[in-house]
Amino acid sequence: MHGGGVRAAAARYGVPVAEWLDLSTGINPHGYPVGEVPAAAWSRLPEPDDGLEVAAAAYYDTKELLAVPGSQAAIQTLPQLRQGTARVGILEPSYNEHAKAWRCAGHEVVPLDADAIVAAIPQLDVLVLVNPNNPTGQRFSRDTLLAWHAELAARGSWLIVDEAFMDVTPDQSLADAATREGLVVLRSLGKFFGLAGARVGCVIAAAAMREGLAARLGPWTIAGPARWAAAQALADHAWQVRMRGLLDAAGQRLESLLNGYGLSSTGGTALFQWCQMDAPAVLQDRLGAQGILVRRFDAPGSVRFGLPGSEAEWVRLERALESL
Repeated sequence: MHGGGVRAAAARYGVPVAEWLDLSTGINPHGYPVGEVPAAAWSRLPEPDDGLEVAAAAYYDTKELLAVPGSQAAIQTLPQLRQGTARVGILEPSYNEHAKAWRCAGHEVVPLDADAIVAAIPQLDVLVLVNPNNPTGQRFSRDTLLAWHAELAARGSWLIVDEAFMDVTPDQSLADAATREGLVVLRSLGKFFGLAGARVGCVIAAAAMREGLAARLGPWTIAGPARWAAAQALADHAWQVRMRGLLDAAGQRLESLLNGYGLSSTGGTALFQWCQMDAPAVLQDRLGAQGILVRRFDAPGSVRFGLPGSEAEWVRLERALESL
């Protein structure tokens, strides 16, 4: 199950929708303040020279990008570009839409843990990694990823890196290297910018890959108001710097809070913490009864906590943990 789903949780636990504290998504609770959208963004067809691509190129430090309706659109379309039946290595546990998309397209998915990647690479046509990984928070260094890409690309294989949670640490991104053949980087405005509802992302890759995606996705894939909002967020350097500092502090605070109540963080990022445990459903239910929604994983048993937003929400989470 994906994060979110407050309405379903409200029906299950009998807590009104408006009273929920949703910590299940990993979305920045201090999302970018979009402001009033110009009327023209609603009344005109989206145009490719409206400033979104220029702002994205400056933010990601490359012009070799394609704006897409959320990285999910690219995740579902990329498998269609791979000829034949590919052997696709995917880190597990990780964002499960990657494996689902490749399986649905008829490819063979090989689940991998991090220690098995090096040995598996010679047998793979595609390697898909989320970096930092969701939900474990595991990271792979630039040097490691570029070395793996070089080995894969030498025989026509691909490396796809989903950087949905990379914005807090942009120096570790591969965006500036993604013009290399066989390297694809996915970025999203949903997490760091808190604009999940806008459905805007970017694929950074060589021209042929971008052209193949664009042909399959078709025109006007991102609504005009979403393009306008995304351009504002990507261009606001001062907000980005301030938010990175805020989220770093909040991530450390969440880790400390969880550790203080015996929920040792196994891994995480500035936007979430991941705790392995024997009975995740029990913890999810007990928090759910108090109107707090967290993300549960069954393999391995674990719970992921996103960030509270206001000080009142931090206090509410602490009191709930104390009561348990």
